[in-house]
Amino acid sequence: MTKDRVLIFDTTLRDGEQSPGATMTHDEKLEIAELLDDMGVDIIEAGFPIASEGDFRAVSEIAERSKNSVICGLARAQLPDIDRCAEAVKKAAKPRIHTFIGTSPLHRAIPNLTQDEMAERIHETVTHARNLVDNVQWSPMDATRTEWDYLCRVVEIAIKAGASTINIPDTVGYTAPRESADLIKRLIETVPGADEVIFATHCHNDLGMATANALAAVEGGARQIECTINGLGERAGNTALEEVVMAMKVRGDIMPFDTGIDTKKIMHISRRVATVSGFAVQFNKAIVGKNAFAHESGIHQDGMLKNAETFEIMRPEDVGIAGTSLPLGKHSGRAALRAKLNDLGIEVGDNQLKDIFVRFKELADRKKEVFDDDILALVSTAEDDGNQINLVNLKVVCGTGGQAEAELELEIDGQDVTAICKGDGPVDATFKAVRKLHPNTARLQLYQVNAVTEGTDAQATVSVRLEEDGIVATGQSADTDTVVASAKAYIQALNRLLVRRSKVGPGADAKEISYKDV
Repeated sequence: MTKDRVLIFDTTLRDGEQSPGATMTHDEKLEIAELLDDMGVDIIEAGFPIASEGDFRAVSEIAERSKNSVICGLARAQLPDIDRCAEAVKKAAKPRIHTFIGTSPLHRAIPNLTQDEMAERIHETVTHARNLVDNVQWSPMDATRTEWDYLCRVVEIAIKAGASTINIPDTVGYTAPRESADLIKRLIETVPGADEVIFATHCHNDLGMATANALAAVEGGARQIECTINGLGERAGNTALEEVVMAMKVRGDIMPFDTGIDTKKIMHISRRVATVSGFAVQFNKAIVGKNAFAHESGIHQDGMLKNAETFEIMRPEDVGIAGTSLPLGKHSGRAALRAKLNDLGIEVGDNQLKDIFVRFKELADRKKEVFDDDILALVSTAEDDGNQINLVNLKVVCGTGGQAEAELELEIDGQDVTAICKGDGPVDATFKAVRKLHPNTARLQLYQVNAVTEGTDAQATVSVRLEEDGIVATGQSADTDTVVASAKAYIQALNRLLVRRSKVGPGADAKEISYKDV
């Protein structure tokens, strides 16, 4: 193999599935294996055949179905494990046995083996595996906490016994990147025969350094990375496949390696693994999180609209996402709002944008995220210039203790006026207060409420239609407070009614006055 190639060893179906609660069904394992194979993963660790009959069946069927990848099974340093693993992978075009044993003082104490006894077992089991398949991988579990001299000794034994891949696991995520790089480099320089095998790295994320440690190990000479989709795995998880692959793609200047992974398929498999494992991907997860290509800050959105490279170091299309997202929220600026309006096919002038932006900010302070339907509702409720009646303040008291009461303050022809009215519910009390402050004979023809977005903080869009002496006018408003939206819609309809009435000259038919005239 060439020096610029790094093999991707995916253990989602083995180490990933060991996450408590992440167990997958047989069919789900087959589906994920097919996706991994299609994406270009070099080695798929399909399971732990001795663990259960189900795991054996899954590994066997994956081995038989695989088209491109090496299919690997895991086995402890015990002959029955290795035999069972060999049986499971035998139908693969490219089978591999991965056998391991814990070599640190803590792990040697579990089977109560001396260093010499463990060394003998390593020689015996690796030799046995090599007699069954050509491709054997060996791992000293908890290698990063194993004494240096002993680690060198057992690695040399495994190589001489026939292992073609030596994996150095940071089993408990204890190592820092500099240590990771140095350990691999020293092993390659020190152990006889090390230059004839592939060194691999398997990093856990207990201290949040799994990806950094894996990339550092590559810098030190490792040419295989063990990882999982979404970083799924024991405790805090593993090195995430998508992170190491994209890191090498983006930073080819300092990591000039090829992985052979079709990165455009990353997002699809990430979502499938999240679905079948039941482990949702955190929103701010690198590469595959919901927010990885989303920008809410006004400064960031403005920069993205001018040049995407200002705040994105990779293209969302490269991982299978349609494009960048600019979710609107309280941090968004005018540029993002105008861009969103343009996307929705709405063109507004500077003054109208200013008006919409003010109400957008008011809404964004009350909602975590402002959706497209919220924006459309804001536009539809844009208040006309020169309204005769404007809402200043509204307070409503309602409940099971009696009639609802509305205290309403309006600005009418530049003067603030206030009224308090009771009614059959808060909306009825509010409408009565409007009529008290601005007497009219308009009849309410329509009152309709719809939620334009989901959730308890959804905006309610209220539509009101008023008729007076043959003149009809409608009003519509949206607000997270249904009663406030109702008051605004009623007042908007009343303002339009007044405008239409003023346009009806002597002898004119009110029905001929178009809605466009207001």
